Formats: sequence, structure tokens, C-alpha cells
Amino acid sequence: MTTIPDTIDEETLNSGAEGFMATQVFVKNPGCVGMTYDDLIVMPGHIGFGVGDVDISSDLTRNIRLQVPLVSSPMDTVTEHQMAITMALQGGIGIIHSNMKAEDQAAEVLRVKRFKNGFILDPVCLSPENTLEDILELKTKLKFSSFPVTDTGKMGGKLLGIISGRDTAFIDDISVKVSEFMTPRSVLTCAKDGISLEEANEILKKSKKGKLPVVDEDDQLVGLVARADIEKNKENPRASKDKKNKQLLCGASIGTRPDDKIRAKLLADAGVNVIVVDSSQGDSMYQIEMIQHLKATHPQVDVIGGNVVTPSQAHNLIKAGADGLRVGMGIGSICTTQEVCAVGRAQASAVYHVSKYARKFGIPTIADGGIKSTGHITKALSLGAGCVMMGSMLAGTDEAPGEYFYQDGVRLKRYRGMGSIEAMKSGSEKRYVWDTASTHVKVAQGVSGAVTDKGTLRRYIPYLMQGIRHGLQDAGIQSIDIARERLYNGKLRFEIRSPAAQKEGGVHGLHSYQKRLY
Repeated sequence: MTTIPDTIDEETLNSGAEGFMATQVFVKNPGCVGMTYDDLIVMPGHIGFGVGDVDISSDLTRNIRLQVPLVSSPMDTVTEHQMAITMALQGGIGIIHSNMKAEDQAAEVLRVKRFKNGFILDPVCLSPENTLEDILELKTKLKFSSFPVTDTGKMGGKLLGIISGRDTAFIDDISVKVSEFMTPRSVLTCAKDGISLEEANEILKKSKKGKLPVVDEDDQLVGLVARADIEKNKENPRASKDKKNKQLLCGASIGTRPDDKIRAKLLADAGVNVIVVDSSQGDSMYQIEMIQHLKATHPQVDVIGGNVVTPSQAHNLIKAGADGLRVGMGIGSICTTQEVCAVGRAQASAVYHVSKYARKFGIPTIADGGIKSTGHITKALSLGAGCVMMGSMLAGTDEAPGEYFYQDGVRLKRYRGMGSIEAMKSGSEKRYVWDTASTHVKVAQGVSGAVTDKGTLRRYIPYLMQGIRHGLQDAGIQSIDIARERLYNGKLRFEIRSPAAQKEGGVHGLHSYQKRLY
């Protein structure tokens, strides 16, 4: 009987039967061909562990490690405080966009840093002059039915009462004012500002209420505690938190204009953990000077430079002091940079080459753009990226800015590129290098559109996480760190897919089908 060796023989291993090393795929084999995620497939490996044993923690910067390698993009239709809070609770991080006044952006960061899981610091409020019709509209939009009532109709106003689903259940006249049927302040159970979450939970248990208003000494509303949110506090063991003060981690973007130095100071004072210098082409004298300024002025804040797609670009930003690099140019779903400017790079090639070079100096990379599925995330991480940044993948979630609307019976949210004319008019043109002596003609490098409803991040992020785990498990890899090790020692193998192979790897041969993510 033939003796079976412990491992496969070298001849078979090196013949291509097991796939090809990354150096063969990106350097030797295709020559000058740029590779996208769809061009590649990862070869399977031996599974000797459960999917729950896969560790997907990874580095965002040289000083920040996340339990979940997912980052929300600094776009005005993607990341404000609600997205940043939920991303951090799920183990990732959100980068708050800069398409707003510097003071407003710093306030967004403060909302994240002051967040205590279980405390709602920006509840939707009503005034006594609102009507039942207003409440019904809010219920349809927001999918909840309890609202505090203040004299100003805003947070910080004097608490007058609260509206719950029971208060509106038996009223037929939609023009009736809130003041006529709200539960008044005199019978409400409230908590004083400064109460701990544990104490608030005890009050809720004893009162058997679903909501607990939190007021200051002047009876002004400063927060709201919901029983459901207290329960969620137990569901976020991976939350990204500052080791020193236990606050949620938060990032924010700035440009490279002189007044962005003032913006950066406001963000640093607000407690931001990482600043992303947001440029479509990051290898510029403007960004290098900004990174040097940030590292000298705010050493406690990590700085991510970019965007870059070549090692030479990466070298200049690393030398300037960048703690992380953002990789990608012209490959986002709403980006037209490659079409308009004829400059950029296929994303898989960019991620591989930049990550390989940055690794020599201990600098993690963020694969930014071109992500359309969990498979793309797994490929980006397998090609050396520390984390993946997403825009369109997250823009349709409940936590993204903006309201849902219907078009042709489909529930959508608006999504636009920061290089679109609409975004530029709001201030995002600072992402692009403009000569101050030019005519200031704006050249759009993005479009505006809409994305479908993806529901809440509390369900969507766990789906993405499980997809990454399954992908790594199928490749026989138990952690992202191991994936990176095998990438560079040649044990992680890939194959280039022909157009026919790409078609074969997708849904095909059906008359019709319905695609559900979870």
C-alpha cells in the first residue's frame, strides 16, 4: 500500500494546482494588469476550527486596534454621531465627515464621547403645540412611539410630559394637541442628571416603565433612558473604547486648508481619537505639511493619511508621520475620478502593494472603496489591509444621516460622493487640491444617487462580521493576523478569474431569484 505523506509534495504545491502566491499574481504573472477584487479568488484551506474561533480583530493605526475591522467613511450621507456611536458599539469605528462647520463637527465628536450606552442624549422631542398628526408622521419615519414633551420642543427645554403609544391609541382626531393627551410631568418618574446606568435600571424596574426622563436641577431635559437600550448594553462586549477613560472611540476628517488646523484643534479638544486627512490624492505638499503639524501639535491623536495607491505615495506620508494609511483612488461606487482625471488604480493591486510596503514600518492600511460584499471585505483583509472603510455599504442603514424615501415601491436613502457637485457646494471641495490662483471651476469627481434600505447596523454589522469569519474559515485561516502572515510567506494562495469564472461564481441559470442578506 502506498504511504501517504504528511504534507503535499513541493512539485504539486508549486505547479499552480494549489493556486498562486500574491507575488506571482500581482508582480510576475499579469505584468502590468491592475487587479480588482472581482478578478481574484482566494484558495480554500484546511478547516481545523469552528467559525466562532475566528479572530477578526485588526489594527486601524499603529496605536489603535479594533475588534471588528470595519470603518464608516467620512461622507455626509454616511457618518455623523449616530453612525459613529453604533459603529463603535459594534467594535468598529466611525469617521465623522467635515462637510459642516468646524464647531458642529466637534459637537458631533462630543456626542460620541459623551455617549453612555443606555442613555439617549438626543431624543426626538415634541412641544405641547404639536398634534397627533405630527406624532403619527414621526412614528412612521422613526419606527418608535415614545417622545418627551418640552416647552421648546427640543432637548434642553423644560420637561412638561411624555407621549407613549398608549396615549395615542384611542384618539381619533389627528388635529388634537399634545398638551391635551400627554402624560404630564407631575405623574412622571424621572431621574436626576448624574445618575448611573445601574441606578436608572433599578428605577425603571420599580416603576415598570419603558422610558425614564433625566432632568437637571431646573427640570430641563438632559437625557432619556430606555429599558431596551439598557438591555443592548449587555450586547456590545466588543465596543471600541478608549483604554484611559472608557469612552467610545471616534474619528473625524479634516482637509488640508490652513483653517483645517483650527478645525483639528477643536476636534482634539473634543477628544477625537483619530484624525483622517481627507484628500482624494494624498501625496501632496499640503497633506505632508498637515500631517507634520498634527503630529507636532496633537501628539495624543493618531493621524491617518491618504488616499494613496502606490508605495511611493505611501512613503511620503509615512515619512511625514502618518499612523495609518487610507488606500484607494477612483474606485468607490459613486466616484468618477478615474473617468474624469484618468488617474487612480485598481483596488486589489493598490491594497496589496501599499500594504506590503507600509508593513515594513509598522503602519496599517485601510482599504477604502470598492467594497460590494462580505467577500470583498475578506479579499481586502487577505491582501494586507488592516481594516476596510465603507460608504455605500452603510449609507442605507438606519444610522446613516438623512430620511428614507420611496421610489418605485423601494425604500431608499440618498447617497452622494464627496466629489459630486452637490457635496462640493456644501464644502467638500476642500478634499481636492485647488490652486488659489485658478478660476475655481469645480470639476465633479463623483455622483449623487440612492441606496436601498439595509435596516439597522445592530443587525447589519453582525452579518458582515459573520461573513468575514466564514471567508477566513474557508481559507483555513483563524485570524486576520495569520492571514497577513501567510500572505507574505506565500502560503496564502490566489487565482485570477476569467470573466466566465466571475459569472460562474455569481448567481446564474435562474429564471428569477430573491437575494436576502440575512
